[in-house]
Amino acid sequence: MNKKDVAHLLEEIGTLLELKNENPFKVRAYHNAARIINGLIENLEELVANGQLRSIKGIGEGLAEKITEFVRTGRLPYYEELKKSLPPGLEEMLAIPGLGPKRIKALYDTLDISMIGELEYACHENRLLDLEGFGIKMQENILKGIEQVRRHSEKHLFPTALEAAESLLSEISRLKGVIRSGIGGSLRRRKEVIGDIDILVSARPAEAPAIIEAFASHPDVEHVTAKGETKSSVHLKSGINADLRVINDKEYPFALHYFTGSKEHNIAMRSLAKKRGIKMNEYGLFREPSDKLIPCADEEGIFRLLGMSYIPPELREDMGEIDAAIAGRLPELVENNDLRGTFHCHTKYSDGVNTVGQMAAAARVLSWEYLGIADHSQSAAYANGLDAARVKTQWKEIDAFNGTSKGFRVFKGTETDILPDGTLDFPDKVLSGFDYVVISVHSKFKISEADMTKRIIKALKNKYATMVGHLTGRLLLSREPYPVDVQAVIDAAADYGKMIEINAHPLRLDLDWRWCRYAKEKGILLPINPDAHNTDGLRDTWYGVGTARKGWLEKKDVLNTFTAAQVEKRFESIHQ
Repeated sequence: MNKKDVAHLLEEIGTLLELKNENPFKVRAYHNAARIINGLIENLEELVANGQLRSIKGIGEGLAEKITEFVRTGRLPYYEELKKSLPPGLEEMLAIPGLGPKRIKALYDTLDISMIGELEYACHENRLLDLEGFGIKMQENILKGIEQVRRHSEKHLFPTALEAAESLLSEISRLKGVIRSGIGGSLRRRKEVIGDIDILVSARPAEAPAIIEAFASHPDVEHVTAKGETKSSVHLKSGINADLRVINDKEYPFALHYFTGSKEHNIAMRSLAKKRGIKMNEYGLFREPSDKLIPCADEEGIFRLLGMSYIPPELREDMGEIDAAIAGRLPELVENNDLRGTFHCHTKYSDGVNTVGQMAAAARVLSWEYLGIADHSQSAAYANGLDAARVKTQWKEIDAFNGTSKGFRVFKGTETDILPDGTLDFPDKVLSGFDYVVISVHSKFKISEADMTKRIIKALKNKYATMVGHLTGRLLLSREPYPVDVQAVIDAAADYGKMIEINAHPLRLDLDWRWCRYAKEKGILLPINPDAHNTDGLRDTWYGVGTARKGWLEKKDVLNTFTAAQVEKRFESIHQ
């Protein structure tokens, strides 16, 4: 046990005590002791063995006992118990630049924030603006700090990886000699969490070295981890690893398919090809036993040659897509331009940044014909939730807007809390005045799966409940879903004729795409909602489209593809 290990332990104890708001003198004693131990010239183990720790200025009797126990046994129960007494996420938040223990304790005490993901979400919802000691500038700095922490994470949110990949691709695709280029991997399959970036380029062999060099010297590259004649691996300033492969153009369709994956899809495809007397790999399709290359101009040609419909990248997870493609039963997946509006959006009335009119104007820029406003309900004090009186004020504003707006409609909604007992945060008298009601869990996450499931299903029974918001409460890379029987909730929603949203916020993407197909089979409509708290947030809806596509959803399965009149009719039918 060296002095650095001991100093680190003492420093951490001091920090944990500070997070617990312990006596400042006690906190300072541990931090000072850490500095003293780290600066020792003497051999620490000898000092412990000779009982001389107490003679060192700044090391009191209690500290000497704890250091001795740790050096001799390698453990310190006092530290272990202290660590258990606090949510582990609080300590992780200390990695955020400028966010010290006092502020973290304030966030935990006032907003019950105990994880980086919860903090990021609170910042996006502007919950720190009026919190003492914070404000808009601190909120902005915290978001920047979170980005900095995440740069060193091995996993990345889809939007972060997509932005980084598109920045690389936009430069590479314009290089001399590049014939075709594209993004592969889990990013092309639109997985919600991405490991690294795969980029493919086709070019003549003579052009490959220059393309590799340009990739390695791209401004977004922090350092090069490997570089050969046809492949280079780099670590980006965003914290993501990226690979570039340069191949000849005849191989490009096969390589694009192979490096898109998934691994399971590729294995199943190779098995299918083998049954047809064809060897399949990243270099091509080869007729057995001659190993003669069968040329294909593009990916569509590969699937066609194997007697299949083209399988969109989002579906390539070996979850029935191959059989469906052979039988010609693949869905015609929903597209971005199929959407006519969205529903789960917040304004300045609760924790949003913009007004109703500003949000509507931004929706019109997206060529939408309607927008649903669903501000928080009264129990959500942390989000400036609306009481019945403020609801009526908002209704009047929306009615006035709709009275003068031509070709655009604002629907009156609410995101109403599902209370711990399964009742809704507004009485039926208030709920009946909304066009639609999003019901969401925002508290008491740690109850049992059975109780959480009963809670949500009870809320679904309410006549005025329209759709469930962010069903599992997850925050990707930050907070695990709370325990809930998703299948049971989907079954109940189908029984009661209700909807379940795909929350398109990139931190949520909830409903998970793996459940979308089941919900579709049960006949449930799934609105795609951005959970937007500002005008820019409306564009997050496109991430939800990716989730919908991975979940095999078609235009008819998504409420947002309906006209305003059809939406109104559907809402009315639910609440009858």
